This record gives sequence, C-alpha cells and structure tokens, in this order.
Amino acid sequence: MHSIDTELAVDATGVARRFGARWVLRGASLTLRTGEAAGLVGANGSGKSTLLRILCTLLRPTAGTARIFGADVVQDPDLVRASIGFFSPIPGVYDDLTARENLLFAATMLGRPKRTADETLERVGLTHVSNERVRGFSSGMLRRLALARLLVHSPRLLLLDEPYNNFDVSGIALVNELIRETLARGGAALVVVHDVASAVPVVGPWFTLRDGIVVPSSGIPLGIPSPTPALAMASAGGTR
Repeated sequence: MHSIDTELAVDATGVARRFGARWVLRGASLTLRTGEAAGLVGANGSGKSTLLRILCTLLRPTAGTARIFGADVVQDPDLVRASIGFFSPIPGVYDDLTARENLLFAATMLGRPKRTADETLERVGLTHVSNERVRGFSSGMLRRLALARLLVHSPRLLLLDEPYNNFDVSGIALVNELIRETLARGGAALVVVHDVASAVPVVGPWFTLRDGIVVPSSGIPLGIPSPTPALAMASAGGTR
C-alpha cells in the first residue's frame, strides 16, 4: 500500500476511459490540494461524471493513474473509499428503510455515534419524515437524505456530482456549508457543476473538461463550452 499524502487530496495523471470504441476521457490530469474546493465544468457528455466515478473507485481507468491522499484508486481501493464521500445524481438510499434507519445504518457502518442521525436529520430539514420509508420521498427529499449521510460520514474528500440540482435556496446553502466544513478540517472537494452561480461562494480553482482533457480556467467560467465535433461523435449514444 502507498503511504497517505496529507497535502494532495487528488493526484490524477493521464486518466483515460473507453467504453467500447468510444473514448470519454483521453488523458485527464488534475491536482487538488487539501483546503481547496475545485469546480469542474464541461458540456454534457464530456466525461465529468466518468472522472468522478474513477476517483471514487466505481470505474477503473483504461489508462493513467489516480491517487486520493496518496492511495491508488486501483491498487488501494479500500483506503480510497475510507477517505471519500461521493454525492451522485442517484442518491443510493435504501427504499425499504425509513430516513432515520438509513442514517443509523450509515452511522453504524462508518463507526459514527448513532446520536448524529437525529441531529443530522434535523439539520437537513427531514425531522418531520424521519420515521417514513424513503420510497415515497420526492427527489429533493432523497437528495437531502443523501446529503445527511455525507454529514454523518465527514469524509476528507468530497466528490460531488451536480450537488445543487433539485435543491431550493436552503438546500444549496446546506451543500455549501458541507463544503466549508470539509475544508475547515483540512479536507478538500471536487465539485462537478452546471449551476456555477451556486458554487461561486465556496469553489475555486475552476477546471474545464473538454475533448477528454482537463484544462485549468483562469477565472470563474461564464459558460459551458460546446464539445468539438469529434467528441460529440464519440459521445453519441448516451451521456456519461
């Protein structure tokens, strides 16, 4: 196993990923230090979600290397998973459990005090449905529950895929509070966003993913770049 690096939260070099004949990532490189919350933008199908899924060990890179606090995502997946919190468009909660049961289970698996479950449900505004099965929750409520699970976890690195979607003003504020708290305890965050305005108060530096390559932005991105014809053809058949 690799030793844990306390300065570099993400160190990705030449990360490529192919789905069949289609290359989604073509050699993406990105470095993120502790104390930073980086924003990642790009056109639909540019590979933003694919890169995050590689960093959180859900996908293996076709080529290149990626390390989280010094742990290789392929060689040391357990070390990586212990350090990260992943927030995806699909909340991934247990439908047959209540909101409270979901958080109690998460707290048990993560070795966190069970009392944090009720405190966190109150914080995210779900106390009134804490004993209801989540199968009847709206998309916004499900995302609040997924956010609550991250708050219980308190990971060193947040990997957030479009975290502001389906959130009202208070939900957006919760996401930004989570990011601020993670940075304050020496962590980091990589945030895939389309709603740049919501992320501006807490996110910087910014990166753009285009043609399968990560490019640093000189400032806050004003718009989402369109893919080149070659990448558009490569991405045909579904957004990754």
